[in-house]
Amino acid sequence: MKARILLDPVRPKVKYEQVEAILQAAGIKVSRHDADVGVVVGGDGVFSEFGRNESIPLLFVGVRSRKATGSKAYLASTYFEELPETLAEIRNGRYEVVKFRRLEATRNGRPLGEVFTDLYLQRGADSNCVRYHLRVKGKEVEVSESAIGDGVVISTRAGSTGYFSYLDKLGDGKSLKVDGYTLIGEDEIGICHILPTYTERKGSTEHPLRYTVPWGSTIGLRIDRPVDARLFGLGWKRAGVKVSTSDRLLVRPSPRTTRVIRTARSNGNGRS
Repeated sequence: MKARILLDPVRPKVKYEQVEAILQAAGIKVSRHDADVGVVVGGDGVFSEFGRNESIPLLFVGVRSRKATGSKAYLASTYFEELPETLAEIRNGRYEVVKFRRLEATRNGRPLGEVFTDLYLQRGADSNCVRYHLRVKGKEVEVSESAIGDGVVISTRAGSTGYFSYLDKLGDGKSLKVDGYTLIGEDEIGICHILPTYTERKGSTEHPLRYTVPWGSTIGLRIDRPVDARLFGLGWKRAGVKVSTSDRLLVRPSPRTTRVIRTARSNGNGRS
């Protein structure tokens, strides 16, 4: 078996040589090109980035942080200190490969990229509220909404325990429920408005903050006024992709999937 080591290119949580030594000690060859599997070490942001691009099966390896604000690595199949034992299970064939659906995004008809976890339109640093319109078209569903707020998140099942679940963490409205989350189905796409001050749905007096639509639906987005609005979840660029009033964004299911390696040691790790 050959493995490719995948780390954050800017802020890796461990050194490449550390991972390489563990793989070699487990009898697994390291290859940068013709690998059978990818060993992704980091946090959920790193998992999301490689998960949206790689075609080989991926083992998500979390790195525990002592900092309260450090990565929680909810999507991890194992942790760095457990990696030797996990690799032994993989070498012995005691693992499974789980497929996760992806979304894809376009701007004005041109591809922007794949989405493994979530994609969100949000106001930038130099911005007031984002005024935007959202339209969903799919089998037996059509939604037309307008909103004023911080933005909107569109999520797959793999990403639904992240930003999509911020409402679950509000608890009674007076304290934070840190372990609260919602896991949507494989056949659903999640949509959640981020801290809106106003929403309006055509043909309804309801103002849903969060809901799901059937897989196969197409979601269109556009902003109504010039503002510093950005699309996040499409690459390492931490400033996001700037969006203007002339842009027409579409998010829809991708024909490609992300393959994630799970072992018996994965039980209790990850929520996907």
